[in-house]
Amino acid sequence: MNKFSRWLPITLGLLALIVLPQFVHNAYYLHLVETILIYSILLFGLDIVVGYTGLVSLGHSALFGVGSYTVGVLFFKLGLPFYITLPASIVVTAGFGALLALPALRVTGPYLAMVTLAFGTILQILINEMTFLTEGPLGIKIGKPVLFDMPMSKVAFFYFVVACVVLSLWVMQRIIKSHYGRAFEALRDSPIACDCMGVSVYRYKVIAFILSAAFAGLSGGLYAYSEQYIAPNAYNFELTILFLLAIIMGGRKSRSGAFLGALIVVMLPSLLADIELFRWIAYSILVIVLLTAIISLVNKQKTWKQLLIPIAAAIGVAVFAKTLDNITDWRLTIFGVMTLFVVYYLQEGIVGYATKLLPRRKHNEQFEQLDVELIKGGKNASGPLLKADQILMQFGGLKALNRVDLLVQQGHIHGLIGPNGSGKSTMMNVITGIYQPTEGAVHFYRQGQALQMNGLTPSAIALNGIARTFQNVQLFGEMTTLENILVGLHHTFKSNLLDVVLLSPRYRREERYARARAAAILTLVGLQTQIAEEARNLPYGKQRLLEIGRALGLDAPLLLLDEPAAGLTAPDIKELVMIIRKIRDCGITLLLIEHHMDVVMSICDRVTVLDFGQKIAEGTGNEVRTDPKVISAYLGGDVESTATSH
Repeated sequence: MNKFSRWLPITLGLLALIVLPQFVHNAYYLHLVETILIYSILLFGLDIVVGYTGLVSLGHSALFGVGSYTVGVLFFKLGLPFYITLPASIVVTAGFGALLALPALRVTGPYLAMVTLAFGTILQILINEMTFLTEGPLGIKIGKPVLFDMPMSKVAFFYFVVACVVLSLWVMQRIIKSHYGRAFEALRDSPIACDCMGVSVYRYKVIAFILSAAFAGLSGGLYAYSEQYIAPNAYNFELTILFLLAIIMGGRKSRSGAFLGALIVVMLPSLLADIELFRWIAYSILVIVLLTAIISLVNKQKTWKQLLIPIAAAIGVAVFAKTLDNITDWRLTIFGVMTLFVVYYLQEGIVGYATKLLPRRKHNEQFEQLDVELIKGGKNASGPLLKADQILMQFGGLKALNRVDLLVQQGHIHGLIGPNGSGKSTMMNVITGIYQPTEGAVHFYRQGQALQMNGLTPSAIALNGIARTFQNVQLFGEMTTLENILVGLHHTFKSNLLDVVLLSPRYRREERYARARAAAILTLVGLQTQIAEEARNLPYGKQRLLEIGRALGLDAPLLLLDEPAAGLTAPDIKELVMIIRKIRDCGITLLLIEHHMDVVMSICDRVTVLDFGQKIAEGTGNEVRTDPKVISAYLGGDVESTATSH
């Protein structure tokens, strides 16, 4: 039933597009729908960058122009057919996307937006000035694609665009539902956790921009053939803003949102030019807002106080439209108000808002009962696993770690304790590559060989066998518990993009195996009944357990836990200790930072104590808690009661 309801709108939409030319003979309206479909392809790609990876790009109108001009130049200068020019537009624009990705590796947020805007401006200037190639302001005339020595008719080209949209939709859907899509979402929610799960932030930023640009290239190429004329002023800053607004207003992470956004891009100029049309839309918005407000109140999703401003705004727009005589002078003002309204009140877009009004469907996902090895540890292993020699971590004049040595034996639970600010989390960040030590070296032992971790990226260190959790929970909030675990299992996938798009046997086998293991790990940490719940909706204690489960997916012989019991209730701590012991029994070595002394003393085989960045004691729990330096620096007068109770 769920599959039927999911595919029904797509099937009906496709049938509507197929029969449309048989009923609509007006070339203008057919061209309007064609333009909406072409823009939707670009928005599929833009959604990868904006919706899934959480990056803001203002350079996609320029990439759109690159796709158009690739077709235009190859057709005008070389007379190449569309089955060469169109793939070339995808490849060339993807190359420019890789170039655009370079600043994304260094800057984020508003800085990235400014850099991509500059990139787009430079490309527009180059298109305008390189007259020897682009014909400059004169533009380029392009004929309709020729098939079997006959130019395509308007209807034939319309069907060709529909086929390209269907193919793009298939490719987009396959990518987003695969391990690539999960990597993009993980990158958006927590780049640090993404890297520490073995998913390289740099690599997947580049892949996201290349894929996004490829969609823009196809869209631009189709646009060139659709318009049959291209000029530099068609790919301006206003179009960039319209594309971004379309994604935000339509709804990110939604293909229907992309179609709706494309409709907005095409219709908005007409909306802000025809006063009668504007009035009709304003009245329609008022009716829609009132209906959704009633539904929200009936379902008790919103209160009157929360709905007051949207209702007042809709009434204000309707009154404004009624009294307005000339819309031309108000176009920019209306455009700005629409943008502000969307940003403040429709952060999930129209599709996201509508989805919230619908009742949630229960997900009863079935998993194959595969013979999977739940945790791949180093059973019956002995000897050193991790060795940190004379680690100096200096921030300016502050020595967060001052010549600290640390040796973790295989099969042990090694505690790392100390007062706040003693350098515990700094040591963990050094071990996992988030910080590069000022001096000293970290060695990790695999199969008897010492591997130096210095200089490696966090993702490389994770793939070498060191997994971790964080002091402040770093989950991928908009992803389900199952998807969070699957990110931890990302390293098990060897499939490439072609495997994903074609649903190759290798990819399907890897996906089945990963999902079976993810379900087993969720059962281990007690989250099997919340498999489809978004991570951000879990209680805090369950979020801690999910983070541990995700780290287990890495199959790492060493697991670093940074204050896993912080903020937990007594029953949650008891469950946590039981799970930690299970993990140790599976052959996983643990390095545990914890402030709960009862937890440390009850499960740790050896304990290292830091104070002001220096190691002041090391030994068994009994040896450490009776050490005078530890008593003075950390345990204080509670040591006697702690010793008595344990």
